[in-house]
Amino acid sequence: MYKLIISGLLLGVLATSFISRKLVQPDQQPIQPNILWITCEDMSPRLSCYGEKDLKTPNLDQLAAEGTRYTRVYATAGVCAPARSSIITGMYPTSIGTQHMRTVQLTPEASQYLKMKGYSAVIPEAVRCFPEYLRKAGYYCTNNDKQDYQFLPPVTVWDESSKKAHWRNRQAGKPFFSVFNLMITHESQLWSRENEPLLVRPEDVTIPTYYADTKTVRHDIARHLSNVIRMDSIAGTLIRQLKEDGLYDNTIIFFFSDHGDGLPFVKRELYDRGLRVPMIVRIPEKFRVNGSKPKGGTDNQLISFVDLAPTMLSLANIALPEYLQGQAFLGEKRTSTPRKYIFAGRDRMDLPVDRVRAVGDGRYKYYRNFMPEKPYYQDITYRLSISMMKEMLQLRNEGKLNAAQMLWFRPTKPQEELCDTQADPNEFTNLVDKPAYKAKLHELRGQMDAWLKRVGDKSALPEPAMIKQMWNGGDEPPKTADPELVTSGRTVSIRCATSGASIGYVLKSGGDQSNTWRVYGGGKLALQTGDSLRVLAQRIGYRPSKEIKMKL
Repeated sequence: MYKLIISGLLLGVLATSFISRKLVQPDQQPIQPNILWITCEDMSPRLSCYGEKDLKTPNLDQLAAEGTRYTRVYATAGVCAPARSSIITGMYPTSIGTQHMRTVQLTPEASQYLKMKGYSAVIPEAVRCFPEYLRKAGYYCTNNDKQDYQFLPPVTVWDESSKKAHWRNRQAGKPFFSVFNLMITHESQLWSRENEPLLVRPEDVTIPTYYADTKTVRHDIARHLSNVIRMDSIAGTLIRQLKEDGLYDNTIIFFFSDHGDGLPFVKRELYDRGLRVPMIVRIPEKFRVNGSKPKGGTDNQLISFVDLAPTMLSLANIALPEYLQGQAFLGEKRTSTPRKYIFAGRDRMDLPVDRVRAVGDGRYKYYRNFMPEKPYYQDITYRLSISMMKEMLQLRNEGKLNAAQMLWFRPTKPQEELCDTQADPNEFTNLVDKPAYKAKLHELRGQMDAWLKRVGDKSALPEPAMIKQMWNGGDEPPKTADPELVTSGRTVSIRCATSGASIGYVLKSGGDQSNTWRVYGGGKLALQTGDSLRVLAQRIGYRPSKEIKMKL
């Protein structure tokens, strides 16, 4: 039982950089729905509407009461950057080369291992970040403010990505897609908020069986839960802003986390506790179409992060690109065949290298360990900042952990594992050799084989070789060809010789002095005397082109 500690400081947690004080006039009903994402970091289903007793999260609980609470939503990785790459592209990280954590900003140890400072993954040339399609359809797209996609996004992805990005900065009446990422529940906040008062009493928290029951463990869990309470308050502020702007009934709201809790033996793991996340969706009545549930209902269908991109396009009634590996679970283009399996992977984590793949059907999970000689636990420098992690290692070294608590520290892994997540939620018992589970093992093993064949696995190559392949055998990323401007009278069309390049442009005409990069979707741009044009092209993972300028 978690008892809340009443703190006057709770009302002060809303002073975050993205909260705008500006009020705008209510808009007319848009033809397309607005879409708001409120996302948070490193949090399993920790809300009271998901069963956390006495942990009060009133704002998100109210959102669930007005919307749908999804119960079986899974990340494609147990860590943020690979998972986020699948969210933004609709592709499995292992299939597009974004599976190693992390790539753009390598840790010093990983940089030494790869003998480079970092790299943007070169993803397949057809693949785009899905907000680009929304922008082409007239949406104002903002991100506040984390990206972390394993590649540097082209200028065409967002109208604005910054700590000030907000739907309130758009032209009145324009539909928007806005993302607000709440960092307060991130793993790092376990130590960086050490001086803040706890809102949950350590003596009241429940200790999982894989942790020793110590004062340090209780304190760190209480800190994480306190951060969840504060996160709920910030989410409530965003929802109130929608209401202030007269947009609440014109906006579809999503809330979800990027993977499971930022606690040891949870984050970075492929167990359900590392992959399963909360997701709440509220759809106003006027937009309730295929897949919408009654208010306050639950939806138990399997959903993977690769399904988010097609679902957003479906809700905006935009055609789905053929390359997408996910399927829409809401909207006009919702699939008629529910998902039967989710897939996930674990690869390099900062420096420690591993390769594990998982498939689950909602109850049973099958794991394939490509490096069985590797231990389950691997030292990750970043994680050692958590007090309970350091204590766990000390207790291990002193022989003070019991058998369940020592499972994480097994020195090797079997090649295959099969777990019943319903009967064994901690996934401690391997059922591979149990005759009663032979049929389920054969089924999930076959699904794993089929998935690997269908989408591919970039980790079949060592990472340095994978990078070399991405760079066409060179020692640095290829450069996007400079865009070519083709003029005809007072019109300009743009082309780029690099296949898969996104083209952005800034057109300053008359009184319009905006510096926002627009998405070039083909056709001719009409110019008037005195107009100026800037053009930039980039294929994801390539170096951007030279910026081309012209003035009429």
